Amino acid sequence: MSTPHRSRRRTSLLGAVLAALTTAAAECAGDALARVFPYGHRHRSVNDLGNQFVPFHAHLWDLLHGRAGGGMLLNWQSGYGTSLLPDYGTYLSSPFALLVGLFPRGEIDLAVYVVTVLKTAAAGAATAWLLRTQRRGPWWAAGLLGASYALCGWSVIEASYNPMWLDGLIAFPLLCLTGEWALRGRRPVAGAAVVALCWTANFYTAYMATLGAALVLLVWVVLTRDGVRERLRVAGRAAVTTTSGAALSAPVLLPVFLSSKQAYPGWSKEFRPVPAADLLARLLPATYSFSSPALFVGTGTLLLAAALPFHRALPPRVRLWWAGLVVAVLLSLQWTPTHLAWHVFATPNGSPYRQTFVLAGIVVIAAWTALAAGPPRPAALAAGAGVLAAVALGAGPSGLATGWGYALFGAGAALAAAAWAAHGRRGRPAWPAAWALALVLVAQAAATTAYGHQGTLRGLDDYPSWGPAHTARARALAGAEGWPAYRTDPGRPALTGNDPLLLGGEGGAYYSSHTPDVFTRTMVALGAGWTSRGRNVQSLDNPVTDALFAVGARLRPDGTLTRADTLPLVTLRPPGPPPAYGEESPFANQELLLGARVYEGPVAPGVCRAGTEAFLWAPQYNATARLADGPAFRLNSTPPRNRAALQPMGASRGASSALLFDAPAPARWQLSCLDRARLDAAVAALRASAPVAVRVGASGIGATFRPGTEGTAVLAAPAIAGWTCDGRPAGARLGLVAVPLDGRTTTVDCSFRPPGLLPGIALAAVALAVVALRAARRRLRR
Repeated sequence: MSTPHRSRRRTSLLGAVLAALTTAAAECAGDALARVFPYGHRHRSVNDLGNQFVPFHAHLWDLLHGRAGGGMLLNWQSGYGTSLLPDYGTYLSSPFALLVGLFPRGEIDLAVYVVTVLKTAAAGAATAWLLRTQRRGPWWAAGLLGASYALCGWSVIEASYNPMWLDGLIAFPLLCLTGEWALRGRRPVAGAAVVALCWTANFYTAYMATLGAALVLLVWVVLTRDGVRERLRVAGRAAVTTTSGAALSAPVLLPVFLSSKQAYPGWSKEFRPVPAADLLARLLPATYSFSSPALFVGTGTLLLAAALPFHRALPPRVRLWWAGLVVAVLLSLQWTPTHLAWHVFATPNGSPYRQTFVLAGIVVIAAWTALAAGPPRPAALAAGAGVLAAVALGAGPSGLATGWGYALFGAGAALAAAAWAAHGRRGRPAWPAAWALALVLVAQAAATTAYGHQGTLRGLDDYPSWGPAHTARARALAGAEGWPAYRTDPGRPALTGNDPLLLGGEGGAYYSSHTPDVFTRTMVALGAGWTSRGRNVQSLDNPVTDALFAVGARLRPDGTLTRADTLPLVTLRPPGPPPAYGEESPFANQELLLGARVYEGPVAPGVCRAGTEAFLWAPQYNATARLADGPAFRLNSTPPRNRAALQPMGASRGASSALLFDAPAPARWQLSCLDRARLDAAVAALRASAPVAVRVGASGIGATFRPGTEGTAVLAAPAIAGWTCDGRPAGARLGLVAVPLDGRTTTVDCSFRPPGLLPGIALAAVALAVVALRAARRRLRR
């Protein structure tokens, strides 16, 4: 390796290190300024971070340490048995996620935070390396521009609470790097490997990053290659690299895609672009809005990008193409057809501007293009400052702009202009400009981070970080563990939507983008409640469903455990036509699944017979209810977001235990009375016909019945796609996995494999062969 090349690699590495350190320092400073965990009393576990991502990372910790229920294919802990691979590919497939295994289990919140900071720093480092690969320029400037990208508003405000999105932040510079390799006809194997890594880590944001990288490559091709043939050759190399790399991720990608098609329908809404003033306001530091694009990039970077059209050291067509790309991508955020194209043709739930990081990356590349041609002259900097002044004026009517934001923007622009002007003077040392620009970036990014925390903590649901209550519940669940003889449920009220993953046990609660439609509908038919419009199914606190789903121990809010004799994971139902749930009564549906009458009611007057247990079903009631001589119970329903669960009201003493609503009674409600003696008899009858042996594995279950057994074997697991029994696709009975028995077969052997896994493996094998052929062809040419 030549000395100049070695020197350039060394300075590029210095730029990457500077970007990573600056990024980490600014993000941690902003968190500390806001006194947010781990630097203060405010916790970070808001919205899906506390409700989904931390529990899933806790489950990954259990997998890494051999303590999880199930394996990589089947998650026995959630939703009475769900597919894990789609959740893994959506939330946990980043290489950084494996780092949680190095932390104590009780420090899972800290582990996720450290992973978040490291991912953000890695994005800055990757961008700095890309910039130095693309064009020559000061290594320290590449480092600061890389950090500016990593600290964009989208990153520190939105993606910091959605750690898997940060893999897209890393993917954009890496995919641009593969485009640069395609441009030069280099490293086809490495390019495919990088694409596969990005698409496996998080396919959703990798898709957006791929679109952005394709636009960047388009500009590079137009500006550096002449002739249609040569341009098409570059495009062909890039297409093959991208396609083969994405295909290598198919063993994860296809199961994720198919699972999303089988999930319970989420919330959909029509896209509405934000007003222009709000769009411009989000370019300022210290702004927050959940439904507008977080466009902030450090003003040192913005000033360079704004000066680009006026930088005469660059040819006019270079200025036109890069400025045009920035404007085109900005406008694409606001136009419905392009908005849909960025988001895989579906407006996302929650934040509708998840592609914003791509714009930040393009702005940074444009800024580097301006700087690498030589620092802009004062006239160009003045024109760029005028553009930023126009942005500030245009943001005036917006309610999102803040006084602090304007102050930081104005001061930062002035200091950045002075720094870039000083850097442009020959004979002047570079370090004063570098320090000034680093100060501007860190101050603005830290302030934006802290301000974003205020908006997030004020406007989103929050969940407690791991503390003594978590430890106590986890210990109680571990002490009651009896899997696979019976399940242990973390109970209600829950700390999160995924308590079985976070705390332990094998409960019915489950919250994911992949919550199966069949599971939600089955549990709702039996009386379960939900949040997140049906994607977050809650545990159902009911003795009948506990018996049906083999829940032998249930944790109570006071830390005590209730135990009950229950059924095994496989039971037998008599021959007959397949039954179907009704829509009028969850009590009748429970009895249908159990095969016996155990309730008295529905009771119209609202009084249960003494000695029975009262249960209230009022799915659209949002207040408290009680028996006249008992405590009040809260039912939570805010349709369509929340659905109230069937609520145990306590033992009835007859007329003195009349049902009372503490608000106007809902239009639809039922009170039924459970007779425990009947339930015990029904459980005993099912036990008498149960299999003589049940075997449970990481991704399957088997049972042995007595010779001559006829009827239907029913697994206490939802009939999600992917189950096969005795070599055939499994059947279903009332939403559960079912296998017919004809009297000649004494064994049932069921296994689970996520749909799309085998086709994904086959597609990856083809892609691997293509990559190998390209490598061999390249070697022969050499």
